[in-house]
Amino acid sequence: MTFRIPADGGVAPSRRRFVQGLALGGIAAAGAGLWPRASWALQSPTSRVLAGTDFDLVVGETLVNFTGRTRPAATINGSLPAPILRWREGTTVDLRVRNALPAGSIYGDMTSIHCHGILLPSNMDGVPGLSFDGIHRGETFQYRFDVRQGGTYWYHSHSGFQEQAGMYGALIIDPIEPEPFAFDRDYVVLLTDWTDLPPQVLFARLKKMAEHDNYYKRTLGDFVRDAREDGLRATLAERRGWGQMRMTPTDISDVNAHTYTYLMNGTTSPGNWTALFRSGEKIRLRFINGSAMTYFDVRIPGLKMTVVAADGQYVHPVSVDEFRIAVAETFDVIVEPSGQDAYTIFAQDMGRTGFVSGTLAVREGLRAPVPDVDARPILTMDDMGHGGMHDGGHAGHGAGQGSAPDHAAMGHGMDHSAMDHASMDHAAMGLGENHGASAMQAHPESERNNPLVDMQTMTPTHRLDDPGIGLRDNGRTVLTYGMMRSLFDDPDGRAPGREIELHLTGHMEKFAWSFDGIKFADAEPLRLNYGERLRVVLVNDTMMTHPIHLHGMWSDVEDAQGNFQLRKHTVDMPPGSKRSYRVRADALGRWAYHCHLLYHMEAGMFREVQVVE
Repeated sequence: MTFRIPADGGVAPSRRRFVQGLALGGIAAAGAGLWPRASWALQSPTSRVLAGTDFDLVVGETLVNFTGRTRPAATINGSLPAPILRWREGTTVDLRVRNALPAGSIYGDMTSIHCHGILLPSNMDGVPGLSFDGIHRGETFQYRFDVRQGGTYWYHSHSGFQEQAGMYGALIIDPIEPEPFAFDRDYVVLLTDWTDLPPQVLFARLKKMAEHDNYYKRTLGDFVRDAREDGLRATLAERRGWGQMRMTPTDISDVNAHTYTYLMNGTTSPGNWTALFRSGEKIRLRFINGSAMTYFDVRIPGLKMTVVAADGQYVHPVSVDEFRIAVAETFDVIVEPSGQDAYTIFAQDMGRTGFVSGTLAVREGLRAPVPDVDARPILTMDDMGHGGMHDGGHAGHGAGQGSAPDHAAMGHGMDHSAMDHASMDHAAMGLGENHGASAMQAHPESERNNPLVDMQTMTPTHRLDDPGIGLRDNGRTVLTYGMMRSLFDDPDGRAPGREIELHLTGHMEKFAWSFDGIKFADAEPLRLNYGERLRVVLVNDTMMTHPIHLHGMWSDVEDAQGNFQLRKHTVDMPPGSKRSYRVRADALGRWAYHCHLLYHMEAGMFREVQVVE
């Protein structure tokens, strides 16, 4: 059965269509019909809604211009973002994907599509080298699988750097059962980052100069201010700690607005993507972070947002002013605009170097005031899980109130050896009944004297109630994992039969990323027994934030006491955090498990998971 494509959805452009974006923001704005409700819209003629069960998708190149310079993008059906795919739970979908990348394309001769967060057979998961061989130039691959869930998801390439170059789109699945909330209009808000640099060139730059975009290193003036406010001794100790680690507390993200242009539904801020409303209506906004490397902090000044779903799964409604959305996460919110004609949808990057904005309005052409980007945050030792070794905390700009940390204990100069998870002493690691952090975190032997590991967290915590760096005490109600509860009980119900602990590791200067200090090329697969229920414990031993995604299976996040709290497909891991989640190994085959920061994954933070009988 094939559903009709809305007549006002437009026709996909040819492969070489030039899309002028300096004035219009990359993609021009127009309405795009609904299936099955007339309230559905995504305002972009080149990102139409394709609804039904039968789809033809063509991967190619399209010229775009977001900055005044014309560049080739990797696209699906000639649009950036890719068409919205709208499915219905309980159906079987067929996606025929044809590789029409031109010879000599900077994006290679092979492609793939991965439906992020979707439960399907492993050979339909779209990860070249694991689930299939990829789709080579001139070939067509048919994805066919049953749709077993509803909600807001997205899809993207899993080949090279094509995702960074524009191969991403929203995926909306209408559920069989009525949804537990009402709304009058329904919009996707897809947030992404664009660079004019060929992505492989950006990756090479990160390997050579990982701090290229860190323009805001502290100065002598900052030292004088901190010494005045915190005392000379504390300031010297704090600076000495950072110096010994060869790190900087202003390094919030590897790539930021000094390289990136941020997009909302393929439109820059000057393009003013606009979603229409009538006063008093309930508007559903489906936020998707489809960027390669950017965390966004999202708010709509003047409006409360009621979060009703996370990663496609219903949660008990929670009202907030702002939320941080990690790369690959999705949040559905309900807003009720009234009393003014326009509201700004404002998404600033976590490092406060830039933003993208759009508008909720009663008619096209309106704008509301755009807020200033917040003050740039500064990392503290407590942020990195060394708070128990200092008197400082999250507050203030210099947390090193006391002696400098023992950097030998933090893991400088460790060796590169294999780790036997089964032999780990979990009791010594503080993984008792409450699954809380130990007084001093133990680490795998593979991190010891390892040139790929430049730090270790010593006192990690769950941080489920922490809104995150740059969001604490900002006068707004900010969403946290701790505020969300799934609208259902643990779907499995069994206690985990075993635990696997993995440490997120890296070396900032070398731009090397891994699990347990072992990069993907040298790592053995993680083996799960079909049908088992297990607990995965993640410890972030880096100063960066990592969104961790397990393909093919749900990740059921636990609270600090080990109770089921929240079902997700992507689990955010802030610096200095230790979080656990349950997994039911109910999908046979080979699966990807990785950090969803694209360049971290490419640099080694990737594992294969094998579910075997």
